[in-house]
Amino acid sequence: MTASSDFAGPAHATTFLTVDLDALATNYRLLAGRAAPARCAAVVKADGYGLGVGPVARTLSAAGCETFFVAHLDEAVILRRELAEAAAAPEIYVLNGLMAEDEQVFRDHLLMPVLNDLGQVERWAEDCRAHGPHPAAIHLDTGMSRLGLPRDEQETLMSEPERLRGIPLRCVMSHLACADTPDHPLNRQQQRDFAAAIGRLPKAIASLSASSGIFLGPDWHFDMVRPGVALYGVAPAEGRPNPMAPVAGLYGKIIQVRRVDAPGTVGYGATHRFAGPTRVATVAAGYADGYLRSLSGRATAYIGDVAVPLIGRVSMDLITLDISNVPHAEAGDIVELIGPHADLDAVAKTAGTIGYEILTSLGRRYRRHYVGGAG
Repeated sequence: MTASSDFAGPAHATTFLTVDLDALATNYRLLAGRAAPARCAAVVKADGYGLGVGPVARTLSAAGCETFFVAHLDEAVILRRELAEAAAAPEIYVLNGLMAEDEQVFRDHLLMPVLNDLGQVERWAEDCRAHGPHPAAIHLDTGMSRLGLPRDEQETLMSEPERLRGIPLRCVMSHLACADTPDHPLNRQQQRDFAAAIGRLPKAIASLSASSGIFLGPDWHFDMVRPGVALYGVAPAEGRPNPMAPVAGLYGKIIQVRRVDAPGTVGYGATHRFAGPTRVATVAAGYADGYLRSLSGRATAYIGDVAVPLIGRVSMDLITLDISNVPHAEAGDIVELIGPHADLDAVAKTAGTIGYEILTSLGRRYRRHYVGGAG
């Protein structure tokens, strides 16, 4: 049985998010090797997918990553600070593009906007002509219909390349909509459309694939891939063996044990009624911490190798488990909520969602325990 002494941090901590930075580095090297000779970037948005952007980014940098993507400009400013001591200053791209009056922030922190429409292209070109060249990327929408230049704006840009005058174009990218479904016909259509588009633009690094796209094959790799969630252990393709090493684990202390008998109930709504004598453990994790309410009455935790079902509703701060099969369990013992017995993808499936949501929802109240790496 895992003891609380196995986790770093003050004795008063009751829940622990473990982050295996060595596994993170292993995953990066696996993806980089699979994509070679294309270069391999890393997406570290949403605070390194909820695991802490500082330790995550420093570990990836030490593993050889030289290019990073985030969603927001504020994330990029923080990332630049976290990587201030990197051996070589990494390239940092901001996926959400160039908002009005943000030009100087990009320059001050040596960041690159991903330009998502002709208006952003025009503003960045004007800034480059006024203050000197500063590199940027362009996002072409090839089927996601979310961010990126739509097809009519792509045609305008290709027909009027002078719109790029003054911009050192570093990267041209797009994003696959269905890469986690390898047989979906849109994957090949987007690959063809992207290949045709980059042939009509100034030469730059071409990037189409994120995590799942890497596994579609070399035709989708182009010059650079930019994995995100696969770095953190989530399966890149549903229903297929997961080649990635698990990175995150979630463990909680039992904070109280009680015995309840029929016709008693547990939790809000009295959704679970006891049929007989039951030992109930209360653990300090809930939906405020990203342990989703949809896991109510469905999830399974583990004490050692013994499965203990979640009973009743997940509340804001607490869950309750039936530990009748672990007669010696007591307050202070550790329960595995996400780990070797129930990985992120399995928990996500039980919750009716995807590993991305579980991973990025994990709250800040957990005591983080980093293992290995360059954190």
